Amino acid sequence: MSISYGAHVADDSELRLCGDLAGKRAIELGMSSAGAASAAGGSVAPNSLVMAQAGAKTIAVHPDAQAIAGLRAAAERAEVTVQCQQGDLADLGFATSASVDLVLAVHSLAEVDDLPRLLRQVHRVLKPGAPFVVAMRHPVAAMFGHDTTAQYAYGAATPTFADLYMAFERSNFHLDQVHELADRRVRDPLTPSVLVLRARKQGV
Repeated sequence: MSISYGAHVADDSELRLCGDLAGKRAIELGMSSAGAASAAGGSVAPNSLVMAQAGAKTIAVHPDAQAIAGLRAAAERAEVTVQCQQGDLADLGFATSASVDLVLAVHSLAEVDDLPRLLRQVHRVLKPGAPFVVAMRHPVAAMFGHDTTAQYAYGAATPTFADLYMAFERSNFHLDQVHELADRRVRDPLTPSVLVLRARKQGV
């Protein structure tokens, strides 16, 4: 199993953004809908479980009590330990400064109202040089909505790449890898479906 960046796209076994997790402290912010469904008994393991099975000391943060309960049950079935924190994704007060080796957010930032606040908190808890790996719906794919009849202006349904880049830079992160992933089921897709970013903490 590998960390997933969404259905029908490349995962971390190909992209290798998260590195060796054995003995590392890792936080997952939220869960994608697929991850939440998996925690409830689906066939694909949530990323929190994958990280724990790789030897990481994993913490999962999610605002929904039902999702947290499902993840706890899934961790028990998998016989791994995942520390679960119910709350806002930016509420990372449980983690001391510069104590975390990886933060992961896969399809969970779309509902974040204050992205700069979240980035400041992630920056605080990460060790210097440690990565924050984010996957989200590609902002160009989001222009077309969930079907071919719904269309949106660029940036109306999700942040533009420029918005994301500036938010990370202003929070003292440096983007060192960007991947635009296409749906493998589609031959010659019109747009990439998923944007994956790896940003490394700068400074202390």
